[in-house]
Amino acid sequence: MTTTHLRIREAHAHDTEMLAVWAEAMAWETEHKRLDPGTVRRGVAAGIADPARARYFIAMDEAGVAGRETIAAPVGTLMLTREWSDWRDGEWWWIQSVYVPPEHRRRGVFAALYRHVETLARGTRGVVGLRLYVERDNDNAHRTYDALGMVDAGYAIREAEFDRSK
Repeated sequence: MTTTHLRIREAHAHDTEMLAVWAEAMAWETEHKRLDPGTVRRGVAAGIADPARARYFIAMDEAGVAGRETIAAPVGTLMLTREWSDWRDGEWWWIQSVYVPPEHRRRGVFAALYRHVETLARGTRGVVGLRLYVERDNDNAHRTYDALGMVDAGYAIREAEFDRSK
């Protein structure tokens, strides 16, 4: 008899390579952008090393076979960052860098990650809510976020990216 369940854990330095590979895959899949591997690895490592910058969470699929040791495999991730809101005198937690490999999608991996950070946020004094941004045309993601109770906040994202390679 085999059983499977998801456990969410915080990322550690030894997860850097996997998280960087997943970030590169997500950027290509969602925006058709090729990221610089060295930059991504440094960025992930810096985030893991400094929880004030970012917190990464990894969903682990734990399959236990009766009478045997549990086998755990990483099946998805998300990153949290924080934004101060003077309007609310509190912090928004931003969900970013969401990735679930294709073979693990539609199995509740993101929902488990989301519920984990939602529970943390609700239990942390001063956190006013969760936010994320999503590509306009990513209909599957929109349906997933709607099903979790997230609503369109009515904002469009604008950016001015600086070329740091010079």
